[in-house]
Amino acid sequence: MKTSAALALAALTLSATAVLAQPATPPAPAVVRGTVTAMTDTSVTVKTDKGPQTVTLPASWSVAVMKPVAIDAIQPGSFIGTAEMPGKDGMGKSLEVHVFPPGVKMGEGHYGWDLKPGSMMTNGTVGTVVTGKKGSRELDVTYSYGTRHITVPAKVPVVQIGPGKREMVKVGTPVFMVVQKTATGMIAGSISVGENGAKPPM
Repeated sequence: MKTSAALALAALTLSATAVLAQPATPPAPAVVRGTVTAMTDTSVTVKTDKGPQTVTLPASWSVAVMKPVAIDAIQPGSFIGTAEMPGKDGMGKSLEVHVFPPGVKMGEGHYGWDLKPGSMMTNGTVGTVVTGKKGSRELDVTYSYGTRHITVPAKVPVVQIGPGKREMVKVGTPVFMVVQKTATGMIAGSISVGENGAKPPM
C-alpha cells in the first residue's frame, strides 16, 4: 500500500542502515539540515550551517511529517529514536524523541549523531517507563545488541512520525534528510518536515 511505503520511507529519514548487522558503534550517518532555497522535480537545495547543499531526489521520494505529541506518547512497547547526550554515568539524556508509527522499526541500534558534538542516536523498543522529576521520563530502550537507560526531560521535543505530501516541501521550509553519498553527489529518498512548517527536531 502507498501509505505503508510512505511510512517506511519516513522512518528511513531517521535511520542509519549501517547499524542493522553491526554490534560495534557505527559512525554518524550523513545528514542534511537547513532551509530549502530551491526545488526542482529531481533535486532540492538547502541552506545549511555548512553552506548550500544540493540533494538529488529519486522519482519515488516521499515526505515525513514530525507532529508534536505529549511525552505520554512514549509508552512501553513504543519503537522510538532519540538523539541523546551520553553522561559520565553511562546513561543518556534526550535532546529530542521521535516516535515511529506502529509496526515500523528502522535504524535499530546506538550510533553516532551530529545534533550536538558528542551526541548519539538510539533507536529501539521502549521497556520500562518511569515518571521522574518535573514530568521527565526514565526509559530503558532495547535494541538488538544492547540496552540504554535514558532520561527524557519534560521540555524536550517529542514528535510522532507520519506521512506528508510533497507540496509541504517548498522554498523557506526547514527540512531534515539522511542522505547517501555517491560518486555524483548526495541522494535522499525522503524529506522530513515539521508540522505547520516547524523545524524538525532531530
